[in-house]
Amino acid sequence: MNYRRENRSSKSSLIDGFDSLEEGGIRASSSYSREINEQDNDKAMESLHDRVTFLKRLTGDIHEEVESHNNLLDRVGNKMDGSRGMMFGTMDRFKKVFETKSTRKTCSLVAYFIVGFIFIYYLIRMLGYFTLG
Repeated sequence: MNYRRENRSSKSSLIDGFDSLEEGGIRASSSYSREINEQDNDKAMESLHDRVTFLKRLTGDIHEEVESHNNLLDRVGNKMDGSRGMMFGTMDRFKKVFETKSTRKTCSLVAYFIVGFIFIYYLIRMLGYFTLG
């Protein structure tokens, strides 16, 4: 409660002080406050201009980054399409090879020979291990 009384008395003393000023003094203080306000506005505008310039550069950098990533993704997509085409071509060739019966017999014969050579290789290796070991 005491705080309110002190606050009221300080406000009334401020108002009383304005009554005692001459008109010229009031005009001088208002023009001074206008100059301060204009200076504050100029500083605020400069600050906003700097921020806008920064944001403009930042958005330009983001745009360049997005463009480079889009180009990279396009190149990757094109290479994947090429790989897919190559894989389909290879699968088609395998299908053609295994469609005929004579080719199947030839492939199975080649597989048996490879398995046989691997078996003989390990057999010789094991015999060499026991005889030298």
